[in-house]
Amino acid sequence: MSKQPKIQIIPLGGLGEIGKNMTVVRFGDDIIVIDSGLAFPEDDMLGIDLVIPDITYLVEHKELVRAIVLTHGHEDHIGALPYVLKQLDVPIYGTRLTLGILSGRLKENNVANAILNPVNPGDQIQIGAMKVGFIRVSHSIADSVGLWIKTPIGTIVHTGDFKLDQTPVDGKVTDFHKFAELGDQGVLVMLADSTNAERPGYTASERSVGQTFDETFRNARERIIIATFSSNVHRIQQAIDTACKYKRKVAVLGRSMVNVVNIALELGYLNVPEGVLIDIDEINNYPASGVVICTTGSQGEPMSALTRMAMSDHKKVEIMPGDTVIISATPIPGNEKLVSRTIDFLLRQGAEVVYEAASGIHVSGHASQEELKLMHNLIRPKFFIPVHGEYRHLVKHSKLAQNMGMPKENVFIAENGQILEFTPERGAVVGKVTAGNVLVDGLGVGDVGNIVLRDRRQLSQDGILIIVVTMDKQRGCVIAGPDIVSRGFVYVRESERLMEDAKERVNQALEKCETSGITEWAAIKANIRDSLGKYLYEKTRRRPMILPIIMEI
Repeated sequence: MSKQPKIQIIPLGGLGEIGKNMTVVRFGDDIIVIDSGLAFPEDDMLGIDLVIPDITYLVEHKELVRAIVLTHGHEDHIGALPYVLKQLDVPIYGTRLTLGILSGRLKENNVANAILNPVNPGDQIQIGAMKVGFIRVSHSIADSVGLWIKTPIGTIVHTGDFKLDQTPVDGKVTDFHKFAELGDQGVLVMLADSTNAERPGYTASERSVGQTFDETFRNARERIIIATFSSNVHRIQQAIDTACKYKRKVAVLGRSMVNVVNIALELGYLNVPEGVLIDIDEINNYPASGVVICTTGSQGEPMSALTRMAMSDHKKVEIMPGDTVIISATPIPGNEKLVSRTIDFLLRQGAEVVYEAASGIHVSGHASQEELKLMHNLIRPKFFIPVHGEYRHLVKHSKLAQNMGMPKENVFIAENGQILEFTPERGAVVGKVTAGNVLVDGLGVGDVGNIVLRDRRQLSQDGILIIVVTMDKQRGCVIAGPDIVSRGFVYVRESERLMEDAKERVNQALEKCETSGITEWAAIKANIRDSLGKYLYEKTRRRPMILPIIMEI
């Protein structure tokens, strides 16, 4: 068996999905984890708050995990850390804004003693046998970086989420020189962002949003309310700059927006002239034409500030006719209905709503096809793994690489959990580790699985019937009941005949059990469920959850 050293790359999240980004790089007895993000629940994950990666592999090899390295501060890259750090005690490396946002999240989740190590673009650190470098890239959050990881047998480049913005708001352009330098030195494997791989051309500059803000502010006669992602510090900066130009005060609303703005001000990522920011309680002290409110809720989240305003349910801000509401974001897939509903309610309240993507009120933070081609040409890797995207994005990105001359066998469309192994000569999928979704519901992490979700779906679709029977333990006969409680199935007062017939079916099932000598409670319950379930389906074409309860005396 060959003893040649190998690099293993194991994606634990972020492939075939949007969010939950997490990638393991292993060389020998050293493991580095790139990012640790969350995803938001699918529609059928009823009651679930968050979805995080399954880190069974990391827990099983915790003595080899040297560090977690972060590319930027979006939730889909850092959101799982409050849960991961309760199982892995390892140092975290990230830029200052990334760690500033993370420290707030850790504090909210009562995670203390995390070892947070700030780095700057251009820095290099030695982690075990691997050297890690940080490369400045443009994205929809400040302080984003790509990574290079140098091992004794080759270099890995991970672009992180990026776009090639030639006119970024903060003036800090992507470090093309470093990417080209790495390409000249030789790159064994590249992992690159695939989110916009289907989109031709170039992604517009973030600065173009500022021009649209200027036009909208110039035409607005009353209050302006801007909803955007709280992490988009550059977007918030442009809103503040435009407010200053038109002599408006700015109030910040929404917990996450307030937190990020405070962190960005403290670390120097936001530049706000004295006296421009006001407390949300002060907005009525100024004329409506002199106020801008920056808020959360661009995705129509039910509990967000903008949605509560639209529903006339916010304690401090009420939409007034003539208000201009700018939704400076595009809906994340799955959120389209929520956003549309919020827009409808805002329009009913008399607000002017600016939301069309064609209006230039939002630009993506991810590279389109021509930018991806440029990154491939700069780095010229031997092997390529498209990451960060749904399966169709990964396929599109892989075809783009092949059209640029990369051999098909050197491109790996991987799945979460696959072990990709590389030597200087070859790459292959050599196995699989445990990977998947861990569901977070309230304080419970991983205690809700497929069976619980199945029950929740059944309850949501057809309701529940509870059958209560009191039985004599000695004689095994019924002495009270059956009583039936219906929730979410039928309205009992209008279905008395159905309920009486259901009781009769239960009695028949109990008599059958007694005649057959069945005394086990589990068997009696199963008979009740089967008999009643068939009857109710015949009568209603519904399958409520039937929960028999037998009380002993």
